[in-house]
Amino acid sequence: MITLSKQRAEEILKRARDSRVVVLGDVMLDEFIWGDVSRISPEAPVPVVNIKRESTRLGGAANVLANVTALGASANVIGVVGEDAAAGKLRDALRANGGVQTGNTLVTDHQRPTTIKTRIIAHNQMVVRADREHRGAVNGQVEAQIIEVVKNTIDDAHVLVISDYDKGVITPRILSEVLPLAYDRMPVLIDPKMRNFDSYRPATLVTPNHHEALRLTNLEEDTDDGLRRAAEIIKGRLECDAVLITRGEHGMMLCEGDSDPVVVETAAREVYDVTGAGDTVIATLAAALAGGASMTEAAVLANHAAGIVVGKLGTATASIEEILNSIG
Repeated sequence: MITLSKQRAEEILKRARDSRVVVLGDVMLDEFIWGDVSRISPEAPVPVVNIKRESTRLGGAANVLANVTALGASANVIGVVGEDAAAGKLRDALRANGGVQTGNTLVTDHQRPTTIKTRIIAHNQMVVRADREHRGAVNGQVEAQIIEVVKNTIDDAHVLVISDYDKGVITPRILSEVLPLAYDRMPVLIDPKMRNFDSYRPATLVTPNHHEALRLTNLEEDTDDGLRRAAEIIKGRLECDAVLITRGEHGMMLCEGDSDPVVVETAAREVYDVTGAGDTVIATLAAALAGGASMTEAAVLANHAAGIVVGKLGTATASIEEILNSIG
């Protein structure tokens, strides 16, 4: 089993505090409505939720930023919002998040709403999720604005993260202009989706989950050998430096360069809610690499961080203390 000492983890995370990560992707608000259920509706066979409280958290690419800042690093997030009340809530939440660099990095698109995912939770279980979004690609004018913001923001950054939730903000044009510019300066990490897959180049690390990796490569065998083949195909197809496949309760598999695959066993004690776990993984990878970690060390840290957040309900982050305690 691949391990990492607590002392080395402390060293990496301490150095990460002096770094800045730029996150480009689909920002959103995660709304939670909390309540309980004691009866079924007479109108339809559905539960009636008695609402007790509501909360709002950063979601999507904004949750990647929240996870980066939870580890002590600074961050910017570049994305698109609508001209609505949700955009104001999102900006307020970002300003309240420690470690965020100030600046206008959110582009307003008057033709689309700010993406909101509303989850109704009763007795610590999700009853239903309602999404307000527009998934079509942003128009050429918005693309140009995003590209300009990225160019102005990455000058003194240490890592670029592409957080693609397939909501239309990440387009082939944006990737073709941004990735070559960033790749020459810093690690470029990509949380991919099918639609833009062949445009993720050049890249340092691509992080599909095991379902995505198999679909992308038309393979079916969800085993060590099957995923190793999938990782090699993806690496060859994108000519990226490394592929990290996340595997839920089976941990992760890292394929870097010509080295043999590295299997990182899961650090999760109890899986309670997987919401946002992928955001935690790529955020921790970014902070760790900025802190001087090797790819394998970064994967181990990300595995511990993911193991922490899946034990929490709702969109969550992992703190430095929690990660070090998990390693220790």
